[in-house]
Amino acid sequence: MDENKEDKLNVELTESSRRGFLKAAGITSLATGIGRAAELSARKVETQPKPGEKVIAIQLPAVSFSDEGVNGVLDTVQQRAGVNTLLIATFSYGRGIEGRQIPGQPLPDHGKQEYDTHTFHGGDYAAVHSEYYQDTIFKDFRAPELGDFDVLGDVVPNAKKRGMKSYCWFEDVYNPRLLDNFEKVAEVDVYGRKTGSACLNNPYIRNFLISLVEDWTKSYEVDGVMWCSERQGPLNHVIDARRGRATITCFCNYCVDKGRREGINVERAQQGFRILDQWVRAAWSQARPTDGYFVTFWRILVEYPEILAWEKLWTDSQHEVYGRIYGTAKSINPHLEVGFHVMHHMSFSPFYRAVQDYRKIRQHADLLKICMYNNCAGPRLTEYINTVHSTIWGDLPADLALDVYYKLLGYNEEAPLSKLATTGLSSDYVYRETKRAIADVQAANLPIAGLSSDYIAPEGQRNVAGVPKEIAIYPGIDIDIPTGKGEKKTQPSDVRGAVKAAFNAGAPGIILSRKYSEMKLVNLSAAGEALKELGIPV
Repeated sequence: MDENKEDKLNVELTESSRRGFLKAAGITSLATGIGRAAELSARKVETQPKPGEKVIAIQLPAVSFSDEGVNGVLDTVQQRAGVNTLLIATFSYGRGIEGRQIPGQPLPDHGKQEYDTHTFHGGDYAAVHSEYYQDTIFKDFRAPELGDFDVLGDVVPNAKKRGMKSYCWFEDVYNPRLLDNFEKVAEVDVYGRKTGSACLNNPYIRNFLISLVEDWTKSYEVDGVMWCSERQGPLNHVIDARRGRATITCFCNYCVDKGRREGINVERAQQGFRILDQWVRAAWSQARPTDGYFVTFWRILVEYPEILAWEKLWTDSQHEVYGRIYGTAKSINPHLEVGFHVMHHMSFSPFYRAVQDYRKIRQHADLLKICMYNNCAGPRLTEYINTVHSTIWGDLPADLALDVYYKLLGYNEEAPLSKLATTGLSSDYVYRETKRAIADVQAANLPIAGLSSDYIAPEGQRNVAGVPKEIAIYPGIDIDIPTGKGEKKTQPSDVRGAVKAAFNAGAPGIILSRKYSEMKLVNLSAAGEALKELGIPV
């Protein structure tokens, strides 16, 4: 039996096999798990906001609670920013949502005044209940650096006493060096090389994500889950490849089989991406093509339409994982809320915006956190424009390319390229993006035919075709997200302006981002000041 077929047999998971294994594992463990799950499933979420109450959420890494004490952190965020909802970073191997301030950035005026460069590890910062992971490929993924500290066990009960909601905030970031068997879930690039990212079509990784959701929602009185997958498909990777070095995935056995089932000529997709990769590398180092950059790029797409088909396959696969996370949580407790993070590229790339259709995502989400980081958007968008100006928009001056993007994305009177990195984007950008997102999720012309058939919502969660599903848009507000030397830094006025812009545009809530462990208290307090100016109770 070849490895691929054996893997498929090993990861097939049905409810009957799960029940059978648990029975064999021991009646006591099973009874405990079922009893706890039944109790949590039966309860209604008691910390739901009152009608008209605004959600003020913040993203917090586990280390902050360990460093400053659970009640110390909760006092700070409640008193300074009126926070009533916690996004507790529960699983990640990345420093974007976990860990203290990243090395090279100034330490904030709270928490331990030292970096965790030599201690940061990552993983699951909650207690791991083994009965939920018997059929998963990863076994040793408990984060070790905080000892026995259980971020959900210690934080959720204390938050609940204060009337604060708690969400499990987890990220699609792994460390291949720290996870045994990661090679069995790794994406494979167009040249057959394994990468450091996990394939979202791999049944091992899907099963692991579902097991995490089961564990947290059955073991703790959480109010919901929110998953962050800051990734994009292979075509988008090519378009904004830094220095022309694109990671073009995935062509593992699972993706190849799926592509063939969907009628895609896999060999032509691979050939097209290799040609596109060669073109991008040449665009960075060689003279302008005879017919120009954009014409050459478009000619490759016309010649190899399979490139677009593979981009859609990758994006649809990501959305299928959204659906499975949503379906799992709702089957455990229909009162749980499920949300997803939409990365900052939504503000930079019309190509990425086109494939991240909120009208589709809303079918398996209760809320979306949209990155509207107007401060760090300055240097980030500058880098993005300089990158695409070196490939598809090489025919235009870079400042003109930025103006085109402003028009395509619906922005108004934003900084020119020469000043963008130091000024950032305005609060008007936050207002416009919030209005657009709310309008998109409320639009009635949902292309139901475009939804993947891979996910079927459980009974009671299905939507009538063409009828918008209620979904909340929570803008992500930038507070001290790291930028480079000489680039835009967050000021209290920036936070006040962004918070007011989000609520004035009709947002039912906001999420203070990226993580509490890098926020200055004066900027955190500015969020609370904005709420008071708006007349929102804190």
